Amino acid sequence: MKNSLFVTLTMFLFSVSVCSCSAAESQDIVKTTRANPETPISCGTDGAWLQVLGSGGPEINDKRASSAYLIWLNGESRILVDAGSGAAYNFEQAGGDFSTIDTILLTHLHVDHSADLPAFIKGSYFIQRSNHLPIVGPDGNSTMPATDEYIQRLFNETSGAYKYLGDYLEDSDKQSDYKVSAIVYQSAFKTKDNKINISATPVTHGPIPALAWRLDIGNKSIVFSGDMGRGDESFINLLKNTDYFVAHNAIPQSATGFVRNLHMAPDRIGEYAKAGNVKNLIISHRMNRTLGKEVQTLEEINKTYTGPVSFANDLDCFELK
Repeated sequence: MKNSLFVTLTMFLFSVSVCSCSAAESQDIVKTTRANPETPISCGTDGAWLQVLGSGGPEINDKRASSAYLIWLNGESRILVDAGSGAAYNFEQAGGDFSTIDTILLTHLHVDHSADLPAFIKGSYFIQRSNHLPIVGPDGNSTMPATDEYIQRLFNETSGAYKYLGDYLEDSDKQSDYKVSAIVYQSAFKTKDNKINISATPVTHGPIPALAWRLDIGNKSIVFSGDMGRGDESFINLLKNTDYFVAHNAIPQSATGFVRNLHMAPDRIGEYAKAGNVKNLIISHRMNRTLGKEVQTLEEINKTYTGPVSFANDLDCFELK
């Protein structure tokens, strides 16, 4: 009886698709179900791909990693956008190679977007990385440190929380396989091979300094809203004609008050997607207060935006085509 129950349960678990997308969603997604947990859940080896390393928020009961995204280009892991808790583990699950990462982009410095930075830096000790690593993010204010100050607080070799990793900072005279530089975003830049153009604009996330990021890869583009309640005309310009818009949906349509200055409700996501002439919309940063409300969320978005919409799950792959 016990063996029969085990087999039945096992067959059921492996029959469940990881993606909870509705039939109304037309965006193609590479499903993440696998029979062998030792096999990486990787995207395609040709062209550009987005892999969602973390589709959740700061909760510890949503069965999701916190915010993190990986850009693949021709089979190489190239750009990390955010590094929330669980990102490093899912990076391994995805088969990522930290030695090929060009840069880490931070939308803002909340824990659910940056907590795994020390895990990535420490973990890199055990791989063959030699190229310089820029970490680029927002400026600071009285509430949050600027990105460069934040990295110093983490890794400074005399005062940092993880000062034993201070050798990696570019201002350290000590030997390390590579150096990390922390940069407050000022203007658009490119990866060293000039294959990816990177730009950003400030957005409103309550009192927290925050950036929305755009990556242009060949003739394809992707925009990450990060956490934001609203954006100005520069955000609309950043969105213009993008192929993929990763929008964070941390609150339901019914949310009221100050939280709407922190996060976009579904109707605002739809308005921005329409205003930017977005070709594909990906909903992420899904939390318990929005999980299970996908039908209502889609209805609100579709009042203004009628293009393809997908609801992201951890390790989903989207081909930028």
